[in-house]
Amino acid sequence: MRLRDFQSMIERLAAEIPPRFFDGIAGVEVSPKTIPHPVRAGVYTLGECIPIDTGTDEVASRVVLYHGSFLELAGERSDFDWREEAWETLLHELRHHLEWRAASQKLEDYDWAAEQNFARAEGGGFDPLFYRSGERVERGIYRVEDDIFIERVVGRLPATTDVAWHGRRYRVSVPYALLPLYLALDGLSHPPSGDVFLVFRRRPRLWDLLRPAARATGQRAKVESLE
Repeated sequence: MRLRDFQSMIERLAAEIPPRFFDGIAGVEVSPKTIPHPVRAGVYTLGECIPIDTGTDEVASRVVLYHGSFLELAGERSDFDWREEAWETLLHELRHHLEWRAASQKLEDYDWAAEQNFARAEGGGFDPLFYRSGERVERGIYRVEDDIFIERVVGRLPATTDVAWHGRRYRVSVPYALLPLYLALDGLSHPPSGDVFLVFRRRPRLWDLLRPAARATGQRAKVESLE
């Protein structure tokens, strides 16, 4: 299904839902992006409920459906039903919004993580553990907006390390750096719209409470496929 046709279908589906369920929803959008699952091959994020910072106590968000992800699944499954999958995804994301309205602290945490991620991307100072306030995808794997953070707790940096991404395994050489290290990975198959980071950090120690948080370093490295 073409992007334009998909957008029209989403508009028709949204019109079938009673308006009261859209309280606090700034809009239902369609994005051309493809959002692969960080670990599981053949799994994609079809939609997302994204919080919006309104500067008030009001809980607001926008719902985004990813046309690229729908295209990938449609290419892999002969029985793929575009309308049914879109309908289920739309209701699922609206349910997320209702849950967030009932637990606004989670929204505040995500907003803060998004602000910290922006500061990181701009080269400013940021809390090195900010990603833990984002969306938990799997154990030790977090998502903040378009970026994925894969956490590694180490005593010191290894020379190389292996990482799984979307059903495949890779090896990467780890450059020398001070901890914590944000290592952006290049060369992954089915990359996300943003970056994938290996985040190397030390296990917290009691005396860390008496010290300011260490400033994180950032580097990039190209992965090598092991398959």
